[in-house]
Amino acid sequence: MMPIPYGRQSITDEDVQAVVQTLKSDYLTQGPKIKEFEEAFAAYIGSKYAVAVSNGTAALHLNCIALGVKPGVKVITTPITFAASANCVRYCGGEVVFADIDPETYLLDIANVRELLEKSPKGTYSGIIPVDFAGRAVDLEAFRKLADEYGLWIIEDACHAPGGFFVDSGKNQQSCGNGNYAELAIFSFHPVKHIAAGEGGMITTNSKDLYEKLLILRTHGIVKEDLNYQNTGSFAVGMNPGISSEEPTDYPAWYMEMQELGYNYRLSDIQAALGLSQLGRAEEGIERRREIATRYQQAFSDRDFVLSQSGIVEGHAYHLYILEVKDRLGLYNWLREKSIYTQIHYIPTHLMPYYRELGWKQGDMPFAEEYYRHCISLPMYPTLSPDEQGFVIDSVLAYYSEENQY
Repeated sequence: MMPIPYGRQSITDEDVQAVVQTLKSDYLTQGPKIKEFEEAFAAYIGSKYAVAVSNGTAALHLNCIALGVKPGVKVITTPITFAASANCVRYCGGEVVFADIDPETYLLDIANVRELLEKSPKGTYSGIIPVDFAGRAVDLEAFRKLADEYGLWIIEDACHAPGGFFVDSGKNQQSCGNGNYAELAIFSFHPVKHIAAGEGGMITTNSKDLYEKLLILRTHGIVKEDLNYQNTGSFAVGMNPGISSEEPTDYPAWYMEMQELGYNYRLSDIQAALGLSQLGRAEEGIERRREIATRYQQAFSDRDFVLSQSGIVEGHAYHLYILEVKDRLGLYNWLREKSIYTQIHYIPTHLMPYYRELGWKQGDMPFAEEYYRHCISLPMYPTLSPDEQGFVIDSVLAYYSEENQY
């Protein structure tokens, strides 16, 4: 059996051809593939607008800027996530406040968030960043009601969940990132994600104002449309105001303005072409992930060594399939010896040395910390073969067999 990683990209001949065509085109970056990818992705997710950026972290950073995060602003997020979900607030000088997870779902616990809000005067907190961890959709309808009660914005970190959804109180499917309940959402196109572009990210929103602001922030804060120019037409053409009695009304084609401090967070046309090609089989990938999850669920249900598992949940996008087990370290090492490379998602962010220095400590998030003691992510990707998955399942069961005496 070849090595089996926890995640793996799938690149088809169609993907290769899409990239080759772009390499042979006139644009490698800042070309038409960007807009094409953005429009196709927005249609897939169900949002009005999408902004392609260089990676998911860049997406989070720009969102925080667009929503006004700055020193003195407090934002709530989960400790069970990749560090970028919290770091984006720190990039802007804001303060990260962690709330514990629901041990049944592994998602940010809305009851814990409400408790934080109730303990402080209104206006103490500005926003919430819930994470669709492992591909399980957060109930954003409930978070929206809470956010509105306290005047908060929401950024949905949906990096694990393109194609995922939750069912709202009206029995409607609400796709992750569709913008109906969160001001902004973000996605990642890292190789182990559902849609792989090498690197890359996407921001989705239903707000025209935020969309237009993000377009400027993505590219150095530069504006290239004359309706938004601030300098005069005389200045634009190189004339000194007052020398000529006639003020030019048209701005020359070369003209542009940097109106605020932005970033070079652009996606290339090469990456967009690959992302577009992958998007075309996104639903096929989701279905295969759900088949894999169902087989894991059947294999590990009612096993005495399993404390909890991802389970079969409507709308789950299954970026990860997680078991909580006894003797996690022993199982992890046993599987590595068999070239099965599982992963741990995640070390609680509040216990990273950087956040410890800001005052967070062990015991602050008891459910997140208990989850970390036992969690292990099993191989999960659409090209995982039935034989490979069978080998993973058999290897886990063998470790916990009576003969092995773990």
